[in-house]
Amino acid sequence: MLALVLILVAMVSALTAMRFAIHGQEVAVPALVGLAPAEAERAVAGLGLQISVERQYYSPQIPEGKIMSQLPLPGSKVRRGWQVRVAQSLGPTRVNIPDVTGQSEHAAELNIRRRGLDVASMAEMGEPGIPPDQVLAQNPPANATQVLAPKISLLVTAQAQPQAFVMPNLIGQSLGAASSMLRDNGFRLGIVSVGLPQVTVSADESNAAAGTQSPVQATPAQPVQPAPAAEPTPASVIVSQSPAPGQKVFAGATVSVEVR
Repeated sequence: MLALVLILVAMVSALTAMRFAIHGQEVAVPALVGLAPAEAERAVAGLGLQISVERQYYSPQIPEGKIMSQLPLPGSKVRRGWQVRVAQSLGPTRVNIPDVTGQSEHAAELNIRRRGLDVASMAEMGEPGIPPDQVLAQNPPANATQVLAPKISLLVTAQAQPQAFVMPNLIGQSLGAASSMLRDNGFRLGIVSVGLPQVTVSADESNAAAGTQSPVQATPAQPVQPAPAAEPTPASVIVSQSPAPGQKVFAGATVSVEVR
C-alpha cells in the first residue's frame, strides 16, 4: 500500500509540474489596435510574441499607418513565439477607382498601378466575338466609394481555343476524295509520298536466295533496279496517314499521307 501511495503521489506531482510548465509558457495577447507597427512590436517583444502585417485596408475611423485589426484577439492565451497577424489602416479612401473595362490586360494593369493600386486577382473567360486579352469586368467598379482594399480584380477574355476533331480514317480512300474532305473541314494536306511498288521475285531468284540450284543452268544474277516512283494522282489510294485515325486534332492541322 505504501508503494502504491508513493506511485500515485509521483504521478500527480508529474502531471502538476507538466501543467505548470505548459501554462507557464502561455501569455495573454495585448491590445494592438490603434498602435503603429513599431509600437506593436515593442508591446509584444517582452511577451515573446511576433508581429506580422498581412493586409492593408482603407478605414475612415483608424488613422493611416495604425493597426486596425488583429488575430488572435486581445486577451487570448497563446504560447510564447506565437505570431500575431494584424491589418494596417490606409486611412480614408483618397483614390478614385479607374474604369479599365475594354482595355488590354497590360494597359489596365499599368493604369491601376499608376494610381497606387494593385491587381488582386485575374480570371479568364472565353467570349465569342471579343478579342482575347481584353478586360470584360472589374471589381470594385469604376468610381466606387465604399472600397476596403487598394486592389482591383479583373475578368479578362481568354485566348480562343481552336475547334477539336477526331482524325478520320483516310486509308483506302482516293487522294482526290480525301483532299476535298480535308479542305472542306479546315485541314491542310501536307506531304504526299508515294510508296514503292512490290517487287515480284522469280523462282530462280528464290532458289538462289534459299541456297538451292535449279535443274536448269542459272543465268547470271542481275542487279534489281527499283522502279521509279510514280507521281501521285487524284486516283492514288492512301495506304497510311499521319496523324493516325482516331487521334485528337485541331482545326487547321496538317495531314500527311502515303499513296500507291
